[in-house]
Amino acid sequence: MAEVMILVAKTANNRGGGGKMVVEVRRMMESDVELVYRVFNENRIGKPMDYIKECWAQNEAGDRITLLAFNQGEFVGSLHLLHRSDYPYFAENGIPEINDFNVIPALRKHGIGTALMDEAENIAFGQYSVVGIGVGLYRDYGSAQRMYAQRGYVPDGRGVMVHNRPVVPGSSVRVDDDLVLYFTKVKA
Repeated sequence: MAEVMILVAKTANNRGGGGKMVVEVRRMMESDVELVYRVFNENRIGKPMDYIKECWAQNEAGDRITLLAFNQGEFVGSLHLLHRSDYPYFAENGIPEINDFNVIPALRKHGIGTALMDEAENIAFGQYSVVGIGVGLYRDYGSAQRMYAQRGYVPDGRGVMVHNRPVVPGSSVRVDDDLVLYFTKVKA
């Protein structure tokens, strides 16, 4: 069995009560594929098995780093760091992208997302001077929008995108997960 390396372990305020939560963040291993699939589906975060397997393959190829968060040994969230983004502006400028950021809904606002973001930024800023992230524009993304602004992310100035293409003024677009505003943060 491969050694599990804990990248970061933080004690986070548990604003929902019950004291402190210890969040451990580590890189995904092949043995985590089934766990991620099961827990996300149990918590209505729909991630197809083929997608999770593809993410693992990209981890093995060095194209993606998937970070997993655990509390008391239980999987509670993840995010990905893409070395090459699908968003053209980031790809053309060598800006890695923090992508597909998920925390189990019942455990949000307990420091899990902060621990994941801290480690993703630590890894990104070890290699790059800028990191990017995209966020949806409707209410479900409100907490993420606020978090990114509080962490120092600013809009990249290219406007709203749909399927990674600029929304043309006067056009009609569907407000869903594909309508995104991208942000960047510069290494301090």
